[in-house]
Amino acid sequence: MIKIALLLDFTEEYHKNLLRGIIRYSREKGPWAFLRIPVYYRETLGADGIIKHLKAWGAKGLIGQFHDNTEISKFSRAGISVIAQDFEERLHGVPNISGAYQETGELGASYFLKKGFKNFAFYGFKNIVWSRERSEGFEKKVQEAGYKVHYFEHKKARSMNLWYYKPSVLSQWLKSLPKPIALMACDDNQALHISEASKHAGLRIPEDVAVLGVDNDENICFLSDPALSSINLDVEKGGYEAAKLMNRLILKQKMSHDILIKPTRVVTRTSTDIYATPDTHIVTVLKFIHNHADRDLKVDEIVREVPLSRRSLEKRFLETTGYPIYKYILNLRIEKFAELLERTDKSVFEIAQELGLNDTKNIARQFRQIKGTTPRGYRQRAVHH
Repeated sequence: MIKIALLLDFTEEYHKNLLRGIIRYSREKGPWAFLRIPVYYRETLGADGIIKHLKAWGAKGLIGQFHDNTEISKFSRAGISVIAQDFEERLHGVPNISGAYQETGELGASYFLKKGFKNFAFYGFKNIVWSRERSEGFEKKVQEAGYKVHYFEHKKARSMNLWYYKPSVLSQWLKSLPKPIALMACDDNQALHISEASKHAGLRIPEDVAVLGVDNDENICFLSDPALSSINLDVEKGGYEAAKLMNRLILKQKMSHDILIKPTRVVTRTSTDIYATPDTHIVTVLKFIHNHADRDLKVDEIVREVPLSRRSLEKRFLETTGYPIYKYILNLRIEKFAELLERTDKSVFEIAQELGLNDTKNIARQFRQIKGTTPRGYRQRAVHH
């Protein structure tokens, strides 16, 4: 039996999903035995103290968070294979569980640009790799569209200060930004800080500040009022691939490489559920569509919400969103369908009923047109990833 130690913070949803992937590989290829080490042991026992425990237990590998390569070299010399999770910077000489951070930032920017925003901001840490590179990707995409990004960055001294913030300072910064502003935070924790600081500043979310986080940690996202939108990451697949690599390292199969966790999609909740347009009639229509997306909306019904002819509304809607009204509604419902396929065990028929879609054959065809696979195929892919 292979024994693997885990030096990770399992209070966070990211690491819980990582563990799910590791466990899935263990069940397929194992059995493996696991020892979860609290992260504070890194400071209280130090690398030497942890190594002593791991050697007594018979650990062959360690997946964990490390401050620097000095710590890692001690484990390697002790005959323990190591994979690092880059919670501050990528480390050299060992595989890292890393992320497509720039791609995640680009996804966030593209999401906001499609919503018509012209003002952008990023909130994060300049001296932490996953925050810095997400901001670089975000800025790259925003600049390509001809706009600039406003920044507010923590000056982190120690990891224990990572989530510390001052609402008064944040509130002043948020007040100073041009409105409406599309703000991406480096993760959900920081997005929650923005939500709270906006309340201190008397700013409305999403009307004044549209807030997007990363990780899709539902416990954090729903702590915010309104609930936070977030970029979902394929973390469980990353855990599976990390376990697979660890097995090769232990067997001395020299195939060392970084594990790259990619973003999958933006999960839209209330904090970004808005279009940045001065056209109040389009804002009214979009709010109506999003509030009633769980039933079979007709264009004629939507036209009655504003003092415009159908032709005039459809023209202005297309100019604002880039989509005809019916296509926008269809895309929105397919996204909600996909989200329920991922996070629930409900059948395709049950989800269709919940969203007011009575023709399951037709919705399956429409789903395939937009997502490139059937609802069942989408769910299977989500499970295997």
